[in-house]
Amino acid sequence: MTGLEPAQTWRHIPFMKNRTPPDLDMTIDGEFVEPPVAPVANRILLWAMIVAVLAGALVIAALALWFAMMILPVAAGAGVVAYGMYRYRLWRLQSSLSGQHSLHTR
Repeated sequence: MTGLEPAQTWRHIPFMKNRTPPDLDMTIDGEFVEPPVAPVANRILLWAMIVAVLAGALVIAALALWFAMMILPVAAGAGVVAYGMYRYRLWRLQSSLSGQHSLHTR
């Protein structure tokens, strides 16, 4: 041990040793160069694409809501039929039990 620090053993990732430093784009006066601004046509195209994607998402949401509203009466009808069958079976069960009730009282 030659100093206070321990020997360096794999403290750095190997490929980090070979990386190139970042390029700083500066003018002769020492000012940073501003990145180029995208042309107006590109910006309009970008916003048109964003609006198209949002409109597509709105259409999909509207179709899902429409489908749910179309299914709602069918589901309500099925619920009414199921409730009616439930009440009918209860009525049949009560009528069959009332006939058997006389057998148990003997």
